[in-house]
Amino acid sequence: MTIANEPLSSLSAGMPQAPFAGFNQDDFDVFAVPGLEARMSLLIERIRPKLFELGDRLAPALTELCGETIYPHVAKHARRTINPPNDTWVAYAPNKRGYKAFPHFQIGLFGSHVFVQFAIIYESDKKTVFAEHALKQIDDILTQIPSHFVWSGDHMVPGGDLQGALGEEGLRALLERLKKVKASEALCGIIIDRQDPLLQDGEAFVAKALETFRTVLPLYKMSW
Repeated sequence: MTIANEPLSSLSAGMPQAPFAGFNQDDFDVFAVPGLEARMSLLIERIRPKLFELGDRLAPALTELCGETIYPHVAKHARRTINPPNDTWVAYAPNKRGYKAFPHFQIGLFGSHVFVQFAIIYESDKKTVFAEHALKQIDDILTQIPSHFVWSGDHMVPGGDLQGALGEEGLRALLERLKKVKASEALCGIIIDRQDPLLQDGEAFVAKALETFRTVLPLYKMSW
């Protein structure tokens, strides 16, 4: 599946920022609406403006954390012709034109939850670099990344496995697969249930997202 993405404008740089509104149940209900046209219409109306806002809010902080310019990209789903999207997101990467080929950060929604995570997906040629570095530093990962953080090997499937449940053996297996299987991926971060009150407190959510990005920053740095 190919998904086009839209880089965010910097026209608002330097302007005062309104508080982020957070996410509500109407946002998640978008993913239950049948039909591509109907779902996309609501996604564009309700969710996409919030993703643009999160892009503008967090890209400068990620630029500072990463020591390089980080650009936000909001998924447009423009090439879909039949199946409506089951999730949507803003991705942050060190490239103005796109993010898929690069290790990156994401904030997005499925119908059940919000995810905030580091991601290296199958299009990236940095997968082997990350896997080799991560395998050598697996003890550090298990120490530095909290046990409630979730690892996944497929960005299209909601959820994943808690690091605490994976343990060293499970994480090692995920990383070995990342080295050997062309379609493999690695994602690590947090999942926030749609009912969690944190999502309704927009500024608290922004702070949580930034805290999460700081936590997974070592993974991003292992990718180069």
